[in-house]
This record gives sequence, C-alpha cells and structure tokens, in this order.
Amino acid sequence: MQQTAVTNALTIDVEDYFQVSAFAPTIDRSTWDARECRVERNVDRILAMLAERQVQATFFTLGWVAERYPAVVRKIVAAGHELASHGYGHERASDLSEAAFFEDISRAKAILEDISGVQVKGYRAPSFSIGEGNLWAFDCLLRAGYRYSSSIYPIAHDHYGMPDAPRQPHEVRPGLLEVPITTLRFFNRNFPSSGGGYFRLLPYALSRWMLNRVNTVDGQPGIFYFHPWEIDPGQPRIDGISSKTRFRHYVNIGRTEGRLRALLRDFRWGRMDQIFLGAPQSRLAFEPVPA
Repeated sequence: MQQTAVTNALTIDVEDYFQVSAFAPTIDRSTWDARECRVERNVDRILAMLAERQVQATFFTLGWVAERYPAVVRKIVAAGHELASHGYGHERASDLSEAAFFEDISRAKAILEDISGVQVKGYRAPSFSIGEGNLWAFDCLLRAGYRYSSSIYPIAHDHYGMPDAPRQPHEVRPGLLEVPITTLRFFNRNFPSSGGGYFRLLPYALSRWMLNRVNTVDGQPGIFYFHPWEIDPGQPRIDGISSKTRFRHYVNIGRTEGRLRALLRDFRWGRMDQIFLGAPQSRLAFEPVPA
C-alpha cells in the first residue's frame, strides 16, 4: 500500500498489564508493587521498532510508571518522542472529584517534567473517561498547564464514549485543544478506527482501510493508540476476571506486533504536539537528573 500524504499521530499509553481499568475490580492497586512489572522491557521493544522505521510518536505515560522507571522516560525523550501525561495512577477521571482529578493530573505532570526536563503539553484520560458528566475536567487541565487533551472517544461503548462529540480536533477551552480518538463516519454512525482492542480484534486489512479512508476522504490525520502490554503475549494471565474481560484483553495479543509493523510501513506517522500544535516539545529551564 502506498502511503498517503497525511501524517497520522502514533500514540502509546504507557501502563502495565495489571493497571488496565477492566482489571480494577480484581486487582487491588495496593498489590501493584508486588506484581511482576513488564512495562520497561515492552517500551524498549517499542522504541526499537519505531527506530527501525524512523518514526516519532507520543507516549502518554503514567506518573506511577515514571517514578519507578525514570530511565524509560529519559529513553523516550532521548529518542525524539513526545512525552505526555496519562495521569498518575490510572484512575478514571469519571471516578474522581474535581479536586482529586486536579491533584492527579498536576502530580503526574510534575513528575514527568522533573524526570525528563521537557514541558509536558498533552494529557489522555485513562479509559477515555472524560464525557458529558465531567466536562469540568477540561477546566482542570487548563489550570494545570496542559495545552491539549486526547481523552474523548466519539463512540458508544459500555466503558466509555461520547458518541455525539465532534470527531475532529476542537478547542474545548480557550488555549486547550481536544483531539478525539479517530472514528470513521459510516451509515450515520461513528465506528472505532484507531487501535486498542479493535485493532487486535479486526482483520488488519479492515483497520488499514478505515484509517486510509479517514486520510483520503475526510482529509484528516488519524490518532492511533496502543499499550505496551499489547505486544507482550508472555504477560501473566489474571485469574478471576469475566470471560468478556478475558477475551477483550487477550484476543490476538500474539499478532499485535506484526500488525503494528505493517501499520508503520503503510502510513506516515508523527507526534501529537507537532501535528496538532505545530511546535516541538520545549525544554524546561532545568536539566533532568542523570540516570
């Protein structure tokens, strides 16, 4: 497939396998430190894959991960990728009060900037958990110093989604841009076409067709996302989860890396800040602490 002229945004939500929202009823966050962490090795594999194709991306990184693996953060920035925030402890924005949410996003931003020495402009809510019921979250993001959010998924889903939201980037507050997850408009309905579990579930040819249609028909860049645990078929299996959750988390997990390599070959990719803000990530006035 010949690449389109449109540059799409490649994004990675940096969290470990045991931190996904669907496991929250089964895995208490007090046990996180006792579990086998695999995020470091998986991010290293992703960085190597991107380097092979000379692709730069945006890494929405948990503050919890950054505190424990600061070298991961420094490797991301050193390789020329954008460092962005995924909050601190992967708590859904919709589960937090306004005060608790502001504390979470401010804490994560401070940790990431202290470690990396670069300004963190972007934020993505865990499980795309900004919607009609908590639009005050945008006020918090603006107050905390973020420039853009990528937290709304304009689809109907049992865990998230705001199907009537605009499909294209739009200013939600003066100085704050919302860049929604990419959907394909078809038969008066929005269809997911941007990664995650759908990318693992659907045939690659269909995912490629949908993203290409967004580029050529809509004339818009796509926002694709995935997680480091999605390229890790050797991760520990979690007991006590429902069959629905098990299917969603593990379906085709052994095929993801191959599909990602095809995606990197078939489309042009770049960083969120450069595509939607038109500016490189700026360095702060201080230098990061050496590894």
